[in-house]
Amino acid sequence: MPTDSFTSADSSTSSPGVHLRAATLDYAGAPVFDALDLILPAGQTTCLLGPSGVGKTSLLRLVAGLLPGADGKVVDDHGRGLDGQIAYLAQQDLLLPWLSALDNVTLGSRLRGESAGPAVADRARALLARVGLAEREHDRPAKLSGGMRQRVALARTLMENRPIVLMDEPFSSLDAITRYELQALAAECLTGRTVLLVTHDPLEALRLGHQVLIMAGAPARLEAPLVPAGRPPRDPADANLLALQAELLHRLAHARIDPGVDQGASVP
Repeated sequence: MPTDSFTSADSSTSSPGVHLRAATLDYAGAPVFDALDLILPAGQTTCLLGPSGVGKTSLLRLVAGLLPGADGKVVDDHGRGLDGQIAYLAQQDLLLPWLSALDNVTLGSRLRGESAGPAVADRARALLARVGLAEREHDRPAKLSGGMRQRVALARTLMENRPIVLMDEPFSSLDAITRYELQALAAECLTGRTVLLVTHDPLEALRLGHQVLIMAGAPARLEAPLVPAGRPPRDPADANLLALQAELLHRLAHARIDPGVDQGASVP
């Protein structure tokens, strides 16, 4: 059966780091970012937490090149732009309801006018099998559970075969068990890619991230990264991880009452 050509064996050398320099953004007359810098290490997952409205999604969209009006330079390790290198996995699955799971996975290829021949369909089927949906390729989204739909969205993201993956709370709407399973699946499937994951869940960040960042303040700033030991996905019952969770919760609570945060100006 065909497999994802972007394998963990070669992704460590194929995935570049990402450098965001001097990001500047105003919203409703107030500064969101002011000369903000961010580095995403090559082939690693960076998890980003912070108070609601501080600008986490805006930062994600800025890296993706989807934020008109923002200033700042986003390049890879070689100083090149990121065009054609990014896949985006949103909080909502965004599946088209009139398409089958298989057709949703291959949607990007068709929108770009690329050939949708047997090789493309075979690769999409292999990815659906990889996320546990080999028998559901003909089902439309209405026949799939929320967890299944998000698995299709993950397969669609992998189908894009990009070295950089941006994820905006993709598991937040799922039940605890499904979320736990998809966290492990995503960690396996995205091994070696450069990932930025926005989340509100400290334990999810510690389980999946090679480094965990907190963003707080107005204008927003990034605190020094917290680096959990071991490789993702980590055991959420591990005593060391739970201790880090307590520390992270303390940092987040402090960030929420930070006098630099304008609690009245929520940024999308």
